[in-house]
Amino acid sequence: MSTPSLLAAAAALALVTGIVHSYLGERLIFRHLRGPSLVPSLPAPPLGERHVRILWATWHLASILGWVLASLLWRIAQQDGAAVSTDWLLKASGCGFFAGALLVLVGTRGRHPGWIALAAVAVLSWLGMR
Repeated sequence: MSTPSLLAAAAALALVTGIVHSYLGERLIFRHLRGPSLVPSLPAPPLGERHVRILWATWHLASILGWVLASLLWRIAQQDGAAVSTDWLLKASGCGFFAGALLVLVGTRGRHPGWIALAAVAVLSWLGMR
């Protein structure tokens, strides 16, 4: 297989892995902890509500960042040996960190400060574009 084909396959596998990771987490773990809202909030001793909420956000953050890496692999595969633009890499990074910030913000109702750091990385990535 050629290098672009290998990278495209890696990108597809990373994308599918993120989808399966989020789906199985929802199906096998979080559905038992979900009340009437999108974000699971039922305590699961020894975890309290706030711990369950950040666990949910972090679980899906891993999938989001995996999808960003999949997009980078896909883009590199499509370039066929040419360099990927820095601006494109910064956009992909910024979008991934912004999505993660929103996830943690919503998941923890703004109580976990991680959303601030993720949002700051997103903004700095966007500002770093030429």
